[in-house]
Amino acid sequence: MSKRGLGIDVLRAAQDRIAWTFDNFPRIYVSFSGGKDSTVMLHLVAEEAARRMRPFGVLFVDLEGQYKLTMEHIEECKALYDSAEWHWVALPLHLRNAVSQFEPRWLCWDPDRKTDWVRPKPKDASDPDRYPFYDGPMEFEEFVPEFGHWFGDDKLTACFVGIRSDESLNRYRTIASRKKQCMDGNRWTTWCGRSLWNAYPIYDWRTEDIWTYHARNPDKPYNHLYDRMHQAGLTIHQMRICQPYGDDQRKGLWLFQIIEPKTWARIVARVSGANQGATYAKESGNVLGNLKITKPDGHSWESFSLLIVESMPPALAEHYRNKIAVFIKWYAERGYPRGIPDEGPMDNKHPSWKRICKALLRNDYWCKGLSFTQTKSAAYDNYLRVMKKRRSEWGLI
Repeated sequence: MSKRGLGIDVLRAAQDRIAWTFDNFPRIYVSFSGGKDSTVMLHLVAEEAARRMRPFGVLFVDLEGQYKLTMEHIEECKALYDSAEWHWVALPLHLRNAVSQFEPRWLCWDPDRKTDWVRPKPKDASDPDRYPFYDGPMEFEEFVPEFGHWFGDDKLTACFVGIRSDESLNRYRTIASRKKQCMDGNRWTTWCGRSLWNAYPIYDWRTEDIWTYHARNPDKPYNHLYDRMHQAGLTIHQMRICQPYGDDQRKGLWLFQIIEPKTWARIVARVSGANQGATYAKESGNVLGNLKITKPDGHSWESFSLLIVESMPPALAEHYRNKIAVFIKWYAERGYPRGIPDEGPMDNKHPSWKRICKALLRNDYWCKGLSFTQTKSAAYDNYLRVMKKRRSEWGLI
């Protein structure tokens, strides 16, 4: 799909999209992370809200194990836009931890580990009772849409999200997909169920546009963590602020040691595998399954995969056995009745034990590399019971 110019600059286009959203949605809020993109998004929405004297909300999900500089930026923005309806969420949420097999998910703000928290819970954090849909630890990916439905109160609601299509193929697909439902044909909107829609007004901005905006608006705060990243040698295209223990984000863990060593000391004690991730996440090979992987002498990819599973903690091993069994069964019914090949193309169209092995080495907990999607936490226990019965029936793993 080729790009088509609109005859206006990206700032004017974003402002027009935001104005259109205010015209058509009675409930508005910004999903704010403290990163460069979501900060621009917050500033632009706040400008439009001020012009119209309209209220708007801000959702910031505090993941505990984050940079102190980011927290300072959040506080600065909150003080600047104190008239907004802020939701500083610091609740126990399950987060992906791709640097540990012993803790493939970690629970931020775990009430049973208060003494180990990276920092005290912020005084501005919302009271848990404010959110009636929250009844205990949830997946981060579950909390965010549930918050949107609750915030909208069954009114037409728009959540402004500061993602840009040139950051990754997945983000490009989020915008360009022809299968999703859009509002009035606007590809930069996505229906999220019920009355909730996501809006991506800066989807066509480049990284250079983001920093041009910040440079031309020196009165508006930006996260000074990016200054430290620049000093550490990163280019503007390499700088990321996100949950740092994820499958793709872990390669930036080494920055913590350089930028905020005191914070890093707390993180190593708090998040299992953080130090290993910082040491090996940028290396290729079998340690974390990056790029080229190899099997030991005398092993096939199948035997190596099963050896890896056997070496895992029992609960995690069972989790992966379920995923592998479904993977094999699915392809058995689609042209591979005698089993999948040991080796083959490493793409989503061809099954092989090498693909399985790579997912295991990468600590790919939800097996997205095998085309699985994340299982909702509320349904996971039932999923385990069902899979135990199915595997017995199939005679697999």
